[in-house]
Amino acid sequence: MDHTVTTLPTTRPSGCPFDPPPELLHAREHGPISRYTFPGGEPGWLVTGFDLVRAVLADPRFSSRKELMRHPTLDITGLEIPPAPPGEFLLMDEPQHGRYRRPLVGRFTVRRMRLLTERLEKITADHLDAMEQAGPPADLVTAFATPVPAVMICELLGVPYEDRGAFQKQVERFTSGETSDEDLVAAYTATQQYLAGLVAAKRANPTDDLLSDLTDSDLTDEELKGMGLLLLAAGLDTTANMLALGTFALLRNPPQLAALRAEPALVDGAVEELLRYLSVAKTFMRTALEDVELGGRTIEAGTTVILSYHTANRDPERFADPHVLDIRRQDGGHLAFGHGIHQCLGQQLARVEMRVAFPALLDRFPTLRLAVPADEVALRPETADIYGVKRLPVTWDA
Repeated sequence: MDHTVTTLPTTRPSGCPFDPPPELLHAREHGPISRYTFPGGEPGWLVTGFDLVRAVLADPRFSSRKELMRHPTLDITGLEIPPAPPGEFLLMDEPQHGRYRRPLVGRFTVRRMRLLTERLEKITADHLDAMEQAGPPADLVTAFATPVPAVMICELLGVPYEDRGAFQKQVERFTSGETSDEDLVAAYTATQQYLAGLVAAKRANPTDDLLSDLTDSDLTDEELKGMGLLLLAAGLDTTANMLALGTFALLRNPPQLAALRAEPALVDGAVEELLRYLSVAKTFMRTALEDVELGGRTIEAGTTVILSYHTANRDPERFADPHVLDIRRQDGGHLAFGHGIHQCLGQQLARVEMRVAFPALLDRFPTLRLAVPADEVALRPETADIYGVKRLPVTWDA
């Protein structure tokens, strides 16, 4: 008989803020796929195993279209979900998805992102300078983890320097998972309006940035606005939370922290292991377009499947000692950036940002440590799309 999960768990294990909720790990122990009951009673499936999550992500018979999805925690029975707005291609299938993604692919290559290393080193050093001058203690989220990727994505999109502070605050309001529905809509709308103005300005007076480049294509202003919004949310929130939560994880694992300090050349492996271990983008969904056999079950057409990235990346059939953070791990190949046609477009940028930021932070502050007990570190709610810390108070010997 199939294991059944009736609600998506929202509580991490006590004292283990980096581990997935116990109910999800328990579901994985029963097998890589469980029945799931959506609010309102609609039947679905929860996929927790690495191989099956990867298989769904690679299978065009599973759709990403927003209008076909259920909501994992809210009863939307009877509501008609609109399609994703123009340009927001994460929630689209081919050929619409490819129309938006193709013009971007060449701008996010490994080579192009590596060329940004020198600029990233300067941005990182500037924020470490400011943090050092202000003196301990500091909130690593606001002093370092958020502004470094924020400056980078603003530069890529061509957001004028004088607008960046207000723009960043607006984006944080709708990505934090903490605001009321009313505030969230207001922040989202304000960000959309700003991007619409930015696209119009780039079309009138192109500069050396991504949005200006795209105004040469056949994409409309509405489409460019949607693409800008998607790149912004994806490029800022994920990396910011990886930097903060990753630092927290290293501070909680002194042997791993000491190894990385002693051998900065381990940083590439450390970044991949932190991506696997933390899986800040926890879950995604797909809906079957036809009956599909998966893991010995028939997923009926129209059924929505929840994909649990954080249990897939802790799957004992794929990773030895999966709950151990090991920056020298050899069995790589995580799903933190997804897989298939929707695999994260900005993954190389995120890697470069982390490969620069972690060693620079540890080198600048050899005595960096938590300024509060670990269990007092405020974590983002599990309901936020991206997991992380709200604040990370740190200190060091000045």
